[in-house]
Amino acid sequence: MNYENFAAYYDALTENVEYPLRAARLHHLVNTYIRTDGRILLDLACGSGSMSEEMAKLGYDVIGVDNSPSMLTAAMDKKYESGLPIQYLCQDMREIDMFGTMDVTICTLDSLNHLPSLEDVKQVFERVSLFAMPGGLFLFDMNTVYKHREILSGQTYIYDTEDVFCAWENHLREGSNIVDMQLTFFEKDGDMYYRSEEQISENAYSVQEITDAVREAGLELLEIFDADADLEHPEKLHAPTETTQRLLFVTKKPELEELK
Repeated sequence: MNYENFAAYYDALTENVEYPLRAARLHHLVNTYIRTDGRILLDLACGSGSMSEEMAKLGYDVIGVDNSPSMLTAAMDKKYESGLPIQYLCQDMREIDMFGTMDVTICTLDSLNHLPSLEDVKQVFERVSLFAMPGGLFLFDMNTVYKHREILSGQTYIYDTEDVFCAWENHLREGSNIVDMQLTFFEKDGDMYYRSEEQISENAYSVQEITDAVREAGLELLEIFDADADLEHPEKLHAPTETTQRLLFVTKKPELEELK
């Protein structure tokens, strides 16, 4: 799950992600639901730091966590260029170990789907709950079963950028909601092309499975939205439909009086 080859090309292949709009949507949700006075934000699976940068611009004290040294190197390069005071830590999000409590934790762009099993997802929820402030938020998105089975399954995507050519092949694993992805990169260097490969798997779960896991971790589920709907208007949130491809879960750590 380190995705060391992918890290070199990640930003070039995700230019259409619209990080500022997604960050604005998260910011709106924080302002709507937050029950703490602080602004400490943990960005799980922060990758190359694009979302961490956007959240820091919005005034959060950001800690970015990822288990890929190559991704974190790219994140540090952005930090040095922007001058934003982001702290990056190389940790597995299933085993995060913070030095204090978090007001907000985010995990975006289906990073949780990359974990190998529901038990691994539950471990993340438990660690987030452990380090969350009472009243603090955990906002995360996940690809849906519909997206894996009806959109990604059997598809091949071609990306041709100035720096790299990428062939992305998806295969739905028989009898499961797991999509295995084969990425083949061709990077041009002068008159030569250098080939590298990355294999990635993503698992999708039912809403009920994720809802149960949230509650088992001691978190409260507040809302579920369509993460991608009407993204050009971040404050307009829509309920999911049968064809929603990415769900946005809004959860919180119960406040102390709620635990009595």
